[in-house]
Amino acid sequence: MSISVNALKYAPNALEPFISALTIEYHHGKHFQNYINTTNTLIADPSLSSYKLDELDLVSLVKKAHELINEKSIFVSLFNNAAQTYNHEFYFDGLSAQKVEIPTPILEKINQDFGSYEKFVEDFSKAAIGKFGSGWIWLVLDHNTNKLAIKTTTNAETPITDLDRPLLTLDVWEHAYYIDYKNARKAYVDAFFDHIDWNFVNKNLIG
Repeated sequence: MSISVNALKYAPNALEPFISALTIEYHHGKHFQNYINTTNTLIADPSLSSYKLDELDLVSLVKKAHELINEKSIFVSLFNNAAQTYNHEFYFDGLSAQKVEIPTPILEKINQDFGSYEKFVEDFSKAAIGKFGSGWIWLVLDHNTNKLAIKTTTNAETPITDLDRPLLTLDVWEHAYYIDYKNARKAYVDAFFDHIDWNFVNKNLIG
C-alpha cells in the first residue's frame, strides 16, 4: 500500500490574495507531492521489507520512522519525508477560502487556556514571526496538561512524535510564502488568521 493524501478542498486560486494560485502550484503541486513520492519510494525499498511499512497508515509510519531513526540512515530520510507529508496535509486541510466562525467548544477552550482569543493570536503570531529558519507553528492539546499550547518544530519535526494532539499548524518554511510575501513573514502570518478552517480545528479538539 502506498501513502495517499487528501486532495485540496478548495480551488488553487481560492485562497487569493492570502496565498496565490502560483504558490499552491509549487507548494502543494511540487514540494508536497515530492515528499509523498519520496515516502512511497522509501516504503518500497527492499532493505526495509521486513518492517512491513506498507501496512502502516501515515501517522503510524511517521511514528515508526521516528522510533527507528537511529537504527538505519534510511530512516532519517523516511521520517523527514513522511513527517513532511503529514505536516503539509495537516496545514492545507486547516485552511479555508472563507472566514469561518469559531465553534463554541474550541473558542471556549482558547479563552480558558489563553485568557482570550486575542491573546492566542498574539502568542501564535509571536511564535510564527520569531521562528528562526524553517519549521512549523502548532496549536496542540498538550498530552501532559490537557491544555492548549503553542509549540514550534524545526524542519520536518512534528508533535505527533511527542504524543501531543495537533489542532492547527502554520508552515513557516520560506517556500510557503516567499512567492507572495518575499521576506515579509509577518504579513503572511497576519493574513493566516482570516483563513483558518475552525471547523477542522474544532473537529481535531473533540475527536
